[in-house]
Amino acid sequence: MTASPHSSLMSVEEYLQLDRTSREARYEYVDGFARMLVRGTPDHAKISVNIVGVLYSLLDDKPYSLYTSDVRVCLSSTRYVYPDVTVIADGQRQGPADSVQHPRLIVEILTAQSEAYDRGRKLAYYRECPTIQEYMLVNSQHPSIEVYRSEKDTLWRYHAFGTGDNVTLTSLDILFPLAKVYRNVVLPEEDDFS
Repeated sequence: MTASPHSSLMSVEEYLQLDRTSREARYEYVDGFARMLVRGTPDHAKISVNIVGVLYSLLDDKPYSLYTSDVRVCLSSTRYVYPDVTVIADGQRQGPADSVQHPRLIVEILTAQSEAYDRGRKLAYYRECPTIQEYMLVNSQHPSIEVYRSEKDTLWRYHAFGTGDNVTLTSLDILFPLAKVYRNVVLPEEDDFS
């Protein structure tokens, strides 16, 4: 989901107060500025549910916890976000009672409004979080998943998956058919340029 910026600089405490007391919106916080999140679409929600279902079944006997976009993730002392899906190793849920820390996998579902932010600045923020090992981008317009995988130090490797592929998440030691992510989702028709 994309966000619109809150214009004035604020402290972490002010941000947490704003986010905790707001009944009509949620906010992400990056380096002093809060951004109000925009609500998702029905297809965005279906894709999210499908991802949660796939990951939940594959992680059932593994030591990980799975969170939806309802949970705030603390990336650092000055960065709080609401990814679409987050996976954290069990025992790593430290921090405020209404936030989680130390994510291992972050999933964002790309929309027309969020794609530039998710591929640009948000990718940079996620790469700076030392516990994130994989960042998965799921396209909501056509069957395509991209995974940025931390290899060593600051090197991140890009992996693209399309129709008929199995998506591999090495940080969790799992793989799944890409088609499962798009189950019951009606994607827009592609323009035929042939």
